[in-house]
Amino acid sequence: MALESLSRGIFSALGLLKNKRKLDEDELKEMLRSLRRALQEADFNVRQTKEITDKLEMRMREDEPRPGVNLQTHAMNILYTELVRLLGPSREVRPHQSTILMVGLYGNGKTTSTAKLAEWYRKKHGVRVAVIEADVHRPGAYNQLSQLLEDSTVEVYGEPDNKSAVDIVKNGLKAHAAADLVIIDTAGRHKLDQDLVVELEQISEIANANERFLVIDAQVGQSAGPVAANFHDLAGVTGIVITKLDGTARGGGALSAVATTGAPVMYIGTGEKVGDIEKFESDRFISRLLGMGDIRGLIDLAPEDMDEEEAMRITQRMMSGRFTLNDMYSQMEMMSKVGTIDKLLSFLPSGMFGGMGAMGKNQKEAMQGNLDRYQVIMDSMTTNEKDEPAKIKADRIRRIARGSGVKEKDVRELIGQWNRSRKMMKGMSGNRKMNKQMKQMMRDSEMEDLGIGSRDM
Repeated sequence: MALESLSRGIFSALGLLKNKRKLDEDELKEMLRSLRRALQEADFNVRQTKEITDKLEMRMREDEPRPGVNLQTHAMNILYTELVRLLGPSREVRPHQSTILMVGLYGNGKTTSTAKLAEWYRKKHGVRVAVIEADVHRPGAYNQLSQLLEDSTVEVYGEPDNKSAVDIVKNGLKAHAAADLVIIDTAGRHKLDQDLVVELEQISEIANANERFLVIDAQVGQSAGPVAANFHDLAGVTGIVITKLDGTARGGGALSAVATTGAPVMYIGTGEKVGDIEKFESDRFISRLLGMGDIRGLIDLAPEDMDEEEAMRITQRMMSGRFTLNDMYSQMEMMSKVGTIDKLLSFLPSGMFGGMGAMGKNQKEAMQGNLDRYQVIMDSMTTNEKDEPAKIKADRIRRIARGSGVKEKDVRELIGQWNRSRKMMKGMSGNRKMNKQMKQMMRDSEMEDLGIGSRDM
């Protein structure tokens, strides 16, 4: 997940209080030192780091933990509150008769973010979306945007031979006057020079955009603050999109730096695909960062063509212990539509399923590889074999291995994994604590649908 190194650092620091119920001065100071180190390694600035750790120290001394809550959980709850407060509340954009102007420096992922946002609004809100490519300085910008959206119904407007960005925007707005939402991609520069200033001012005046999103690469770290402030002065930035938050240790600096400008972080880019974008909501983001999970976010990942009835049927069979390899195959297909193992597990509480959410990156990649191999193996099985995997013996294992191009031990490993999963899920159905946790997660989801945060109660 995004900021995985920061998450590990926080867990390591707060782990010093594991199973503790009485505050020890030396352990508290060691925990705070470790937490400061984790925040600074994630590029939070010194002032913010001090503010967070000072608040944590003060509240650890003054606030009594709830009955039955140990010091580690108490510290985690306080840290959650302080980080959410630092990053600020989210804001919703209603994509009806709206125009979004995308601005930013060169190479920060503006064109890709334009495509991601267009597809996100089309899918989540079911509105008619059009994009205008107004970057006349970068060769291939129009082709790039067109390719990114070639499988989408989002309409792309551009005039590759026209060198007037102002005219392109003017013509594009006329051509797509019927669209519910128009997103305009503008040119970037290596710095905020005068030419960019003039062009942006002219485009902004013509577009009369009610939203102006600044795109910032997470790798810039704390430098994101001054960049955001400069663009805010120029264009009146209403929201910020942070890109490449999945692959940098400096993402904490970018998040915290832009929080100081007053313009909220609206979206974060978490990968290279058009679908790799998330609406940023500080409470849900920090919940995932601290291993508390985000079931609402997991539900939001489900694609448009997800068969909810089939998903429910498989879930019920899994919990009863009756599910077959056919069910397991369908489950894997659904998972692949939602995302990678790493992405899926980042939305679940870290303690679920034997702590799978806390696995390292290499472990998750190995698990992803196993799932991909398992699907290839199952493609070489008959329907009867997948319905009754317990009856697959040595001669069939040899045939399946030859047909799928794997070793016999790989086929046995798949059957063993199916059997372990079946027993684990059946055991979970009788696990009161797990059932309670799952019900709580679903209640959280239902309350968020109603606009009620579970932590507000």
